[in-house]
Amino acid sequence: MKTIYVNWAGNKVKLTWIPGMKINQSIKVTSVHSICIKDGNILLVQIKHRGFNFPGGHLEAGETPEEAILRETYEEGYVNGKIQYIGSIEVSHEENPSFNPNGKYPMIGYQAFYRIDVNECFPFLREHESKSRIWVEPTEVSFVINDHELTKLILEDALIHN
Repeated sequence: MKTIYVNWAGNKVKLTWIPGMKINQSIKVTSVHSICIKDGNILLVQIKHRGFNFPGGHLEAGETPEEAILRETYEEGYVNGKIQYIGSIEVSHEENPSFNPNGKYPMIGYQAFYRIDVNECFPFLREHESKSRIWVEPTEVSFVINDHELTKLILEDALIHN
């Protein structure tokens, strides 16, 4: 478990990576993300206006996290495969003086992360948010993704879950 603070849109947000954290009905999962692995390489997708990152997104009404990760991974990366849950980031706004309790995010929410061993790679059609996809060696991911430092821990945990 590791905690960091990030500045998201001018707001102080506390992020805690919790490997293997159990997801149940009392947990508010706000988004899902996948570390997709094929032939030892990691899939990164370029999302419009956000740069490269792991495929993922928000849950739709009535969707389970597992259903959401399969949908998001297909929509953004055009891949499919066997999923394995690896852990979650707890996103806490408890120290955020600008937190809006009537906004779209809860005071404490969770971003669930999955490893996907890719067994199907479909033609990249650009029908959704992603502009491109690339396959990157694990040691090169941190040079492509411009994200918080928990990304490296999440990738390491995904690589040991095989």
